[in-house]
Amino acid sequence: MPAPCQIAQKQIDPPSIGRNGYQGFLNKTEILAKGSAPFNSRKLPCDILVEHDVGLKVHDGAKIYVDIYRPVDESRKVPAIFSWSPFGKKLNGLKFLRMMTPYNMGLKPNTLSGLEKFEAIDPADFVLRGYAVINADTRGVGDSDGMCVIMGTQEGEDGYDCIEAIAAKPWCNGNVGMAGNSHLAIAQWFIGQLRPPSLKAIAPWEGCGDLFREQFVRGGIYAGNFFDHISQVMIQGYNGMESFKEMYRRSGGVANPYWEDKRPDITKINIPTYITASFSSALHTMGSIRGFYDVDCPKKWIRFSPYQEWHDIWAVPKYTQELLSFFDKYLKGIDNDWELTPQIRMTTLRFGDQDAVVDEPIASFPPPQVQDRQLFLLDNGVLNPNGSPSSTSVSTYNSEDGTSHASFTYTFENKSRLCGIPKAVLYMSCDARDDLDVYVVIRKLDKNKKSVLALNVPWDSIPPNSIEEIPEDKATDLLLYMGPIGMLRASHREIDPSRSMHPNYPFHPHARTQAVPAGEVVKLDIGIFAMSVEYEAGESVQIQVSGQTPQIHSFKELKDKLGNQDNKGSHKIHFGGEYPSHVILPFV
Repeated sequence: MPAPCQIAQKQIDPPSIGRNGYQGFLNKTEILAKGSAPFNSRKLPCDILVEHDVGLKVHDGAKIYVDIYRPVDESRKVPAIFSWSPFGKKLNGLKFLRMMTPYNMGLKPNTLSGLEKFEAIDPADFVLRGYAVINADTRGVGDSDGMCVIMGTQEGEDGYDCIEAIAAKPWCNGNVGMAGNSHLAIAQWFIGQLRPPSLKAIAPWEGCGDLFREQFVRGGIYAGNFFDHISQVMIQGYNGMESFKEMYRRSGGVANPYWEDKRPDITKINIPTYITASFSSALHTMGSIRGFYDVDCPKKWIRFSPYQEWHDIWAVPKYTQELLSFFDKYLKGIDNDWELTPQIRMTTLRFGDQDAVVDEPIASFPPPQVQDRQLFLLDNGVLNPNGSPSSTSVSTYNSEDGTSHASFTYTFENKSRLCGIPKAVLYMSCDARDDLDVYVVIRKLDKNKKSVLALNVPWDSIPPNSIEEIPEDKATDLLLYMGPIGMLRASHREIDPSRSMHPNYPFHPHARTQAVPAGEVVKLDIGIFAMSVEYEAGESVQIQVSGQTPQIHSFKELKDKLGNQDNKGSHKIHFGGEYPSHVILPFV
């Protein structure tokens, strides 16, 4: 299917041997011996037959090259698990982990075999259990034909064709699954919505569901520098790739057919689905939740993880075994106990030096017993659960200063939990320009009113014993979580309630802009990512409102590119009287 409009492209580096796992075009078959450690990592648990650079032809004649890892014994056919992303198809999971993350995200030495594709399952685990693992270089990546495209119909159709080609291989039993996190999870939405006949189960572990609203232009605020950096460092190909920055410029900052093609119709997915989500993700939380809501199959599961996604997929043997059990059921037809797994398992973060409470079965998300309570802003920096004051007040902050914010606090008298989807409703104005970008973060405060952070890996997986011992250069958002964030550009405040996934998470069409005359007060409904946080008596929840992103970014190269240059002057938050500014918090 042709793209919905002409696609702008940018150059990327051509493949070079030794970079990001690329070994040249091999087009050969070899056997990796059990007990060997060819990549200076853990020993292989079985013999593995590897077919390098197998070409799969897709609908327009282009070839997509894949590596196939499968059992040496060809006396019985096996199912396949397909991994799809543009980050290279071999030997780069460990490489990227060591290159990008503090403490290797808590992975111990010899956790991985070295065969794994970045963000994908480790073939050593799955070949041992009688699966083939297929790692693809997507269109335009490595030696695959064409220009690199990211998500949308093109990736979906390419993936469909590759799955059907894999299912027809003489060693395959005709059943194909998909697994992986982040890009590899998002791709499953786009491929799954097309319903390839041979795709029998998917496992999108942490995948956003709308690239405009959740990644590149969340709240109407462009945030493409992150992916520009990723594409420069991680993606290699001969024919360039689509340019999100240029497509955003051409669209005038609003949604159009190009961006709508980056939002999959998850309601069309009708096969067993095992989803994960984490509250600490800056990208994937709400897409994972919408995925669970929208998949049109009763056999669907979601597990909320306390861990950063790479730790979760690679460093927790229990969950690897769960994934194998899931695929055993639906790709092999084994009568196991997978379907006794609770459909929703919650994690609750406790922050500081405490590990999270994990795998709590709940009947729905948000939990059925949740009570959404309005807490109103008061002029002494307090959140008041007992109504809005009758007189109006104003709180201001410098929107150009990353350290300036307005804060409002509620202290718990008893042990409590907030679990669900929060929201901020703020009446705001700016005298300096006709628009304003607003960021809201929900922080946890200890009994001394000090802001605290949560660790995104188990405490016993890294050397420091406290948050304070973590050096500044390792204290990134990969490792540490400050709380859920919401954001909105005031000119994008229009809402379509019929498309909102939850009353507290408004759907903004972004189809047009509505300027805010300087000094005029406007109501902003700001959806905030979901949360589940425990509070002891005397601890507090604090809402911080600012004009600059509170996110601590993972990559030092981006630290100087995150500042919001569009905001000008002071932002004013109006509350009380005719301006009942408040937050909605999910009390359990």
